[in-house]
Amino acid sequence: MNKITRFKPLALAAAVLASLGAASPVLADETILIGLAGPLTGPSARIGKDLENGAQLAIADVNAQKPTLKGQPVTFKLLSEDDQSDPRTAVAVAQRLVDEGVAGVVGHWNTGTSIPAARIYHDAGIAQVAPVATGHGYTQQGFDTSFRVMGHDDDGGNYAGEYAVKVLKAKRIAVIDDRTAFGQGLADEFIKSLAAQGVQPVAREYVDDKTVDFSAVLTTLRSKNADLIFFGGVDSQAAPLARRIKQLGMNTPLMGAGGFVSQTFLTLAQKEGEGVVALEPGLPLEQMPGGKAFEQAYRDRYKTHIELHAPFAYDATRVLIAAIEQAGSADPADYLPKLRAIHYQGVTGSIAFDAQGNLQQPSFTLYRVVDGKWQPQSVLGGAKAP
Repeated sequence: MNKITRFKPLALAAAVLASLGAASPVLADETILIGLAGPLTGPSARIGKDLENGAQLAIADVNAQKPTLKGQPVTFKLLSEDDQSDPRTAVAVAQRLVDEGVAGVVGHWNTGTSIPAARIYHDAGIAQVAPVATGHGYTQQGFDTSFRVMGHDDDGGNYAGEYAVKVLKAKRIAVIDDRTAFGQGLADEFIKSLAAQGVQPVAREYVDDKTVDFSAVLTTLRSKNADLIFFGGVDSQAAPLARRIKQLGMNTPLMGAGGFVSQTFLTLAQKEGEGVVALEPGLPLEQMPGGKAFEQAYRDRYKTHIELHAPFAYDATRVLIAAIEQAGSADPADYLPKLRAIHYQGVTGSIAFDAQGNLQQPSFTLYRVVDGKWQPQSVLGGAKAP
């Protein structure tokens, strides 16, 4: 039976070393726990399950390679917790994962849960590698244990604003956000980008993250004669918003910048989704270095399509484990310096972190719904050719 290593913050490894007089806390047949935190129930459960699937696939691929730490065989195991996309629940989940002795955590999904959870992981001294959590505020807290494997919304909002003005030629832009840390923060950055180009929004409206009937807010916007509506929110709300715009006879295009580009949006929006434009962090799946192989492996294992962010959860898990392997130790005190300095070639592209834990040289892709499918229009940012 495998022995499970549980890392009690900053103390366990030293205690084991002292008692054994050994050079490493890792013993034969050791199981190392990797935490996964995300919404596994509730309205965003499909996204949380997608993240869990990506992380589990990474664990399976690593274990298939018979990993060792300093010559001793180890097995990695995923320990999942459900944060329900709720900040308070996320704090409890984070503490539970710490108490379980995970070596590090992949999560959380959204910014609103990642920000408060980050302090728990920092105080415990373990890494948190967010596969998404695109609000810059997550990595602006100054915690050297926080990392993110996709671009953040300061860049995303800026690119979206430039695209809206320079490519879509919008002049009268209305902005709606869902009042979450993600949606509000993204809308703020989008408006900053507009302002830098001399454009002021004709309206700024708010809903909450459970709104499905947008009639009232659209009635208000209709009188503003907007030529573009930007929504800071995700697919499950963007779809009914797109439908209501068309049902009200408004010809105003809808734009988003994170969380739109999914099969769920297409299914919910139906024909009214046609023409919607969205920026999404990362490359299109078919342009990711390991995208096609990952998609096939995902389908083979789970018999379903990728929902949204599974490749990023896969890479978040792999880069965390790569740092552990480079250190030859699952003790965060040993592997965290390796993680901060890492250069890793993942499914989604090259992964290296800046001083805040942000992904360096992130890519973003502009998509449009054409003939009922999300079609890439252009790729922005990313590493430039020498």
